[in-house]
Amino acid sequence: MENAFDAFAKDLNAGFPGTAVFFGEPMRKHTTFRVGGTVSLFAEPKSIEAFVWAARELKRRDLPCLVMGNGSNLLFSDRPHALAVLSTARLDTLRLSGDSLVSGAGVLLSRLASAAAEACLTGLEFAHGIPGSLGGGIYMNAGAYGGELRDVIEAVTYLDAGGALRTVPGEECNFAYRHSRFQDSGDVILSAVLRLRPGDPKEIREKMDDLSRRRREKQPLNFPSAGSTFKRPQGDFAARLIEAAGLKGLTVGGAQVSEKHAGFLINTGNATAEDILSLMDQVRERVYLASGVTLEPEVRIIL
Repeated sequence: MENAFDAFAKDLNAGFPGTAVFFGEPMRKHTTFRVGGTVSLFAEPKSIEAFVWAARELKRRDLPCLVMGNGSNLLFSDRPHALAVLSTARLDTLRLSGDSLVSGAGVLLSRLASAAAEACLTGLEFAHGIPGSLGGGIYMNAGAYGGELRDVIEAVTYLDAGGALRTVPGEECNFAYRHSRFQDSGDVILSAVLRLRPGDPKEIREKMDDLSRRRREKQPLNFPSAGSTFKRPQGDFAARLIEAAGLKGLTVGGAQVSEKHAGFLINTGNATAEDILSLMDQVRERVYLASGVTLEPEVRIIL
């Protein structure tokens, strides 16, 4: 299979010269948890055309593939992974169209929020401190402080499982709490249109500054993590349940339940993916014993 990845990379660079391609790439370099084993091939196509060609060709050659954005919600196990990773990082075009932003999937949510503020548009303030990219954010309907991407997505352009380019209205994306249709379909998000509203620039900046201050005060931003590790259970909060079970500071190897915010599992510096997975298991078991609630991971785990 490694020879097949080599052949694919040669053809990719022949058709799209200058594409960044790495072999045996450690995923700790590309995820906010800063852990994870190697993948056979890691590529950053620098245009939608190149990205679509790569995704179609990998499928045609029957080579396993995973698409990722900023890696802020991914946990790769420590073992080597025989697959190609296509990063959307270079799908980073962004333009203003009236009261809308037209954005590539690789644009960071923080950049989108800043662009909206500069254009005096409101509706994206909540995304200012979310570390993910637009594609990943749509995939999981990212949200914070009462806002979610489903509130502003007008349309999404994607590559479907059959290799065709399609566009779907936001209301047909089946958005729910940390869920979208793209988690079930195998479709690859390429770009989106975000419909916003005119707002007062001073109020927009004040709200973004307030949310940034609240994040700094409450979240362990000085440690690698994937943000909230578990989904919010209905009618409660994962952090409250974890803290009530006495698990703040619980440590496995280099992984720890943050003492600042129990909803965050952090890498204190030398954690392995196995440390984090083991800690997740312990937290889920002990929360269930204490409360009867089964926590569901919010982070996407690649075993």
